[in-house]
Amino acid sequence: MLTPIRSMPENVQRLIEGAPFTEYATVSAAAVPINTPTYVFPGDDLGLLALATGLAYPAKAERARRNPKVGLLIEGRADEPVVSIRGKAAVRDADLTGNARRYISETGFEGISYGLTWSEARKAVWYWTRVIVEVTPEKIMWWENATAMDRAPQVWTAPEGFAFPESDPAPTGKPTAAPGWPQRPWQELAQDGLARGVLPHLTLCDADGYPLPIRVRHCELLGDRFQLQLPDWKPWAFEGKAHLSYLGLECFVGDIEIEGNSIWFRVERALPQLPNMMDPKLVLSPTDELKETFMTRLTAEVVRRNQPIPTIPEELPEPTRLAKIRFAKFGSGAKAEGSN
Repeated sequence: MLTPIRSMPENVQRLIEGAPFTEYATVSAAAVPINTPTYVFPGDDLGLLALATGLAYPAKAERARRNPKVGLLIEGRADEPVVSIRGKAAVRDADLTGNARRYISETGFEGISYGLTWSEARKAVWYWTRVIVEVTPEKIMWWENATAMDRAPQVWTAPEGFAFPESDPAPTGKPTAAPGWPQRPWQELAQDGLARGVLPHLTLCDADGYPLPIRVRHCELLGDRFQLQLPDWKPWAFEGKAHLSYLGLECFVGDIEIEGNSIWFRVERALPQLPNMMDPKLVLSPTDELKETFMTRLTAEVVRRNQPIPTIPEELPEPTRLAKIRFAKFGSGAKAEGSN
């Protein structure tokens, strides 16, 4: 297995070992990049970076199975490195019971428990049943900090001809139809995103088809377009569809327009908002209607894989070595805006 991260500077290794979240970008069947922030858990030898999605809402795993070219962005504090990774994804869903235990060991549950004990939280089988995506780096680019992104990055590239791991066989039958989550006008969502007071991430595909997110330096809504400022270094040309994401909560697909020195993002549409992303308390304690939706989809998806619904361990599994590092740095089970 490649272990390029072990050859990186120590501060880069520490960042990757201790980071609880990554921006994770995939490409849709219509060649649209989609970026989602999510928990990340590197392999013990740092040869791969894994993440997961619920089997009840597996779209970002299925996009990676169809097109394994993915992008990750790992950021730290202002004085810490920024790491952009082009990778090849391998989807793991042949052992859903093993996936559930692995996911719990890597992420904990306290950050999304909102007062629940493990004996109560383990009942949320719709959440703990996970599809895991393992990303093997194909190219790693890093900077000492975000300010340094005005210059070219340091780069590691996989050796030519390296055989990247492949996904588990795709399940049989037709995928479960996505629920019709309510959608508000994109202008309303844009105001919500701007009101968060955080800078969004812009994602495009590079010349080789890898979707790569970077954080913008300034964003404002002027009329029917966002005006953006970006670092001087950019991993892509401004071609094809783009995706703008506020913490994965307010997300937009559209086109980039260049006018002189100005960069504009023209919104085509907003993406649906998952209720459990908007209110993290619904992750383990959903409404009856939301629970029924998740369980219906979960039941159909385990049948497609010829597996039973996993039994979630009665005792909280022991955290992995790297999970203990993340928990020590951010607290057991770092809390996100939402969880998917």
